[in-house]
Amino acid sequence: MITPAPAPASPDRPAATSEPVRPGLLGRVSAEALGTFFVVVAGLGVPLFTIPQSNPLSASLAAGLAVAAAMLAFGYVSGGHFNPAVTAGHAVAGRLRLAHAAAYVGAQLVGALLGGVTLFAVLRTVPNIADTRTAFDTVAAGFGENSIIQVPLAGVLLIEVLGAALLVAVFLGATSARNPSRLAAPFAVGLTMAVLLQLGQAPGNTPFNPARATASALFSSPDTLGQLWLFWVAPLAGAALAGLVFRGFALSTPAAVPVPEASDGVDEDTGGTLLAESEAAAAPPGTAAPAGRTANEDEARDFFDKRGK
Repeated sequence: MITPAPAPASPDRPAATSEPVRPGLLGRVSAEALGTFFVVVAGLGVPLFTIPQSNPLSASLAAGLAVAAAMLAFGYVSGGHFNPAVTAGHAVAGRLRLAHAAAYVGAQLVGALLGGVTLFAVLRTVPNIADTRTAFDTVAAGFGENSIIQVPLAGVLLIEVLGAALLVAVFLGATSARNPSRLAAPFAVGLTMAVLLQLGQAPGNTPFNPARATASALFSSPDTLGQLWLFWVAPLAGAALAGLVFRGFALSTPAAVPVPEASDGVDEDTGGTLLAESEAAAAPPGTAAPAGRTANEDEARDFFDKRGK
């Protein structure tokens, strides 16, 4: 039996390739919205329906496990950010285009708000809860009078900046192509989130996630909503610091192959080279970097794609 030879490539019929088809932006932002919805429902729902004095670890552990599960379930599509701070860190590090980062943040906000609405609707059905906003006050981020131990603005600000920087640093480092243990990235990020949430629980329910902070503040008391700005400014500042550090790592590491010049596939605003360098380092000796790749594609999403190969 003679097997017919494959048809030659033509402009109308591209050559067959083993490279998987990458999701478009719509699919990626949909995954971000769905993953953020799950993260918010678990992160806020568990403390809302748990007595903190009986098990103070349940809320932070549930939130961390939710992040790990969401990254495993949807990370191969979008990279598994589910957090505007993580997305900002990727943009600053040069791993994600600015336009795509903005789309990610918008999707994360949509998912977080849907999660908040869902929990609000569930609380409205509980007869023993007279004021739903008061219930949300117990999980909303805040400082001063809205802090369990009355930590002032400066203290909560430092915790948020430090925590977000550590979270983004772990995310960027764990998903780097140079990391030999990158298959464990979801668990590294999830455990980091759990530890940080436990650290910031008493000072001010610090979420290290502006989307989650927004979801809780919108259904809380007005004074809590007035403090929301801090939980956007501080984590984004921490994420920017981590992104700059990793961008410095990329610039200080010699590239194995020339980095492509800016073209239609490269965002000149960010001009990142980390992906090209890390892929070149991870490629077997004597092989070239994959064709058609650009320096500003999301390396975290690329990492999850590689797991299925």
